[in-house]
Amino acid sequence: MSGRVHDEIDAREIDIIKASSSHCSSDNLPHVRKVGVPPKQNPLKEFISTLKETFFHDAPLRSFKDQPRSRKLVIGLQTLFPILEWGRNYNLSKFKGDLIAGLTIASLCIPQDIAYAKLANLDPQYGLYTSFVPPLVYAFMGSSRDIAIGPVAVVSLLLGTMIQDEIDSSNKTQYLRLAFTATFFAGVTQAMLGFFRLGFLVDFLSHAAIVGFMAGAAITIGLFQLQILLGVKKLAKKTDIISVMRSVFRVAHHGWNWQTILIGVSFLALLMFAKYIGKKKKKLFWVPAIAPLISVIISTFFVYITHAKDHGVQTVKHVKKGVNSPSVDQIFFSGEYLGKGFKIGVVAGLVALTEATAIGRTFAAMKDYQLDGNKEMVALGTMNIIGSMTSCYIATGSFSRSAVNYMAGCNTAVSNIVMSCVVLLTLEVMTPLFKYTPNAILASIIVSAVVGLIDIKAMILIWKIDKFDFIACMGALFGVIFSNAAYGLLIAVSISFAKILLQVTRPRTAVLGKIPRTSVYRNVQQYPDAIKVPGILIARVDSAIYFSNSNYIQERILRWLVDEEDEPSKTNQPRIRYLIIEMSPVTDIDTSGIHALEELYRTLQKRDVQLVLANPGPVVTDKLYASEFASLVGEDNIFLTVGDAVLTCSPKTEP
Repeated sequence: MSGRVHDEIDAREIDIIKASSSHCSSDNLPHVRKVGVPPKQNPLKEFISTLKETFFHDAPLRSFKDQPRSRKLVIGLQTLFPILEWGRNYNLSKFKGDLIAGLTIASLCIPQDIAYAKLANLDPQYGLYTSFVPPLVYAFMGSSRDIAIGPVAVVSLLLGTMIQDEIDSSNKTQYLRLAFTATFFAGVTQAMLGFFRLGFLVDFLSHAAIVGFMAGAAITIGLFQLQILLGVKKLAKKTDIISVMRSVFRVAHHGWNWQTILIGVSFLALLMFAKYIGKKKKKLFWVPAIAPLISVIISTFFVYITHAKDHGVQTVKHVKKGVNSPSVDQIFFSGEYLGKGFKIGVVAGLVALTEATAIGRTFAAMKDYQLDGNKEMVALGTMNIIGSMTSCYIATGSFSRSAVNYMAGCNTAVSNIVMSCVVLLTLEVMTPLFKYTPNAILASIIVSAVVGLIDIKAMILIWKIDKFDFIACMGALFGVIFSNAAYGLLIAVSISFAKILLQVTRPRTAVLGKIPRTSVYRNVQQYPDAIKVPGILIARVDSAIYFSNSNYIQERILRWLVDEEDEPSKTNQPRIRYLIIEMSPVTDIDTSGIHALEELYRTLQKRDVQLVLANPGPVVTDKLYASEFASLVGEDNIFLTVGDAVLTCSPKTEP
């Protein structure tokens, strides 16, 4: 019964449209409002407006407006050093939260720093250096309250892999100099992107590419640490899965070191169990935070009392005592390694920047405060530039430490200062204690840290939402696993760019029909019950019309016209007399787009079909009139809505 009623209503809708074709004339049509032509703007003002919207959309200088010169100086210093602003309201209550958070992340960062330095093929103390100076700089210049600064696994792997391709890690002096050079240029890249407000360039590294890259890096890091967990003495020089597995099985017939395996696997199980407890009960967040340090203490004591070194268990051996030494004179400012350092620094700096920005935005959203991305880039860049001059390698935001920092109740960046002070104390007093720390426990700490980088749920969601994004994700993952981190990143970015090019050159278009019992026109594929208006083809273009897609759009619309005319069921219907293009989604049009519309108009004239435009935006309207296309197509054929266009054209569709 309901189906018959629905059919009757649809039939009545068609009859109404036909009746309008038979009985209406342009004389008794209701008032149809025409499209407004925007006032002519000064080209210079228009250019400046576009420039402001592109680079200064957040009006960064608005706080300086109508302020005296002395106040402007204060505001300028507060902009550069946010600590001068929030520091005025700092109190003992906030310090208590920051102190607890700082001590908690320090207990996590000390063993991680030593492990990550080895991942970058550097001596252990350089990891500790990187958690001493950069966090202090960031505390004064950064605007995030929650981010914890230091070396991270992915950037350490990327840096180590790319430097290893240029200099063998056995040449320690040159290797170290190139690491400092890369860190310097990573900082310069980050600071310049922020200073020139080019942070939007980082967005070209899509979420799908980051998910794949992080997962691939985690698998690569885990497999590389497998060598250490098994007691393999001669590690693979490359990080791809084939080289690593070859290294693992090459020594299998000699036998792996069972003492090393026992230490590594048992403490890895302990660390994973601690993470499980922390996830299950949020109040016990300190358990996974302190577990690595406790594991290091216990394993070091165990190796010392059992003389495990004599049984093939490899240890850290020596961590240099004392604070960072100046390293300005070790940076390559000329010679063949200058270009190599620049290349490595740019790539590693962008990855570090992407990770830090994502972490900062995540926690800012959770605490409901705004984060200035460009200020963050300047802060991160400055700390890496200073870090490169004080024996540090690339530092960025660590997600695991930032999460612990957040859950420990940090209030400001003072938690980073507390962490730095603890690291300083470690460098001055505690480094000799790491002499007997087994490498296997450091490998366990790394593996337990990177497991969380493999986000299976995110991959499944990407597959459900966008298959092209999934290809980019898998491209990054397999590129990192089977080649190296740099090539995996390149593959992901290339696929992402290919997606952008495909979307630009082949934009979505649709044929529209009238939704029954409404005056709304929508895509007939999305709404199968939408009714096409007899004698009128309504098409919609869902993107700007540029040189890259103008020919495709023209050809696609003509194909629809041919399909409508050739469709057998249309034999009893009026032939197509009007082509209405819904242009509200068309944000812009260039000269090639105008030329394509002119060609389309002439082609339609030969077929005795009138071109009609509906709801072009102000930018498009301005260009249509400037090019005199509006005069060519006729100003009476440009309407405010599709409904107005149909209302005017439908009485004229009868042959």
